[in-house]
Amino acid sequence: MKLATILIATLLSTVVLAQESVTVTTAPGNTAQTFYSFQNGVQGSALLADWDLAFEITGFTASILVNTAKGLTVFETPAAVADWSAVSAPDEASWTPIYNAETDWSEGALTHGNNLGEPDGFDVGWGTYSMVTHTIAGTRVYVVKSMDETYRKLRINSLMSGTYSFTYADLDGDNEQTTTLAKSNFTGKNFGYFSFSTGVTSDPEPATATWDLLFTKYTAIIPMPAPTPYGVSGVLLNKNVSALQVDGVDQAVADWNNAPFDTALNIIGYDWKVYDQVNNVYTYPADRTYFVEDLVGNIWKLIFTAYGGGSTGDMTFTQELVSATGIEESDPNADLVLYPNPAQGGRTQLVLERSVVNAGLSVMDMGGKLVLQQRVTGTGGLSLVPLDLSGLDKGLYLVRLDAANGTSSARVIVD
Repeated sequence: MKLATILIATLLSTVVLAQESVTVTTAPGNTAQTFYSFQNGVQGSALLADWDLAFEITGFTASILVNTAKGLTVFETPAAVADWSAVSAPDEASWTPIYNAETDWSEGALTHGNNLGEPDGFDVGWGTYSMVTHTIAGTRVYVVKSMDETYRKLRINSLMSGTYSFTYADLDGDNEQTTTLAKSNFTGKNFGYFSFSTGVTSDPEPATATWDLLFTKYTAIIPMPAPTPYGVSGVLLNKNVSALQVDGVDQAVADWNNAPFDTALNIIGYDWKVYDQVNNVYTYPADRTYFVEDLVGNIWKLIFTAYGGGSTGDMTFTQELVSATGIEESDPNADLVLYPNPAQGGRTQLVLERSVVNAGLSVMDMGGKLVLQQRVTGTGGLSLVPLDLSGLDKGLYLVRLDAANGTSSARVIVD
């Protein structure tokens, strides 16, 4: 029997079942991306123009996004890293355009061509993992094209000891720069960001545990009539958030019990609105309802009611809490639990059933504020890691463990 099955908590959230109208903006021209929490509202907003590349912080997939929403186009060239200097002039006919996946944050444009779905897959797209050195070494050369027709070549040199190294330059080799992005500077986040124009990294994203939805512009593949990449405005799910779209049912009686929830990040997407070209207005399907299970397990009913278009970037919807979840019996398949829970005298233990090396442990209150951080390293097999919460106020907290081999979370009561 897994140890997790003996850990049963006793707290239920206090909730008010009420419908609320909410407007979240992406700013005029859809120039901003806005992070939203059902429980706490907007958690942050950042200009899309401020970043070009985003590097995944947790997990083995080492996804790298390219900001096509700001007009960038990215190509994979036939050149290997050793042939860096051979990529010296525009040659789009022999390059392959690549895109961020619409369904998974861990499938950024630069993961194109990976074999991670295979049993022994070690190719993450931009590079290959070595069992000997425990690093990912870059293997491919890319070209990023800006809206002003400026071309830059790019290679990801490595991911070593938690740090990405990458090089970019003009196609003729001028202005070559090698830069690094350390994961440790973005603990508790999905991605760390970089801008070619400033040459520095940035941290516009709120802590992962604090938001559920991202309101933003992104690139979708539209079937019109041939599949075509197109910039759209819509809503994407955070990692570990799931949703369900219900069609053909009166919104007043729609429920979430007849189909499974899905973690594909574009379950809501952009098609909750339809542009009526004849009347120059947006319409909204009257029989479409969304249900979203947030990071803490609550289920919310969403109905979109208005979109301000590019003039305002405002997206309006009603949200209603239809199922509230407190701390329930621990998942028997989970590899992160806390015992005792509630913490006794503010002290508990992290129960790990896998090896963890140099991981980041974050504790956040339910408002998303980071209240404690520490490193966890050197564990193996079934391990107990002491966690001192005695300095925290009474209440419910989220504990998140970010390790190279995955992210786990659990909730704990301090009483």
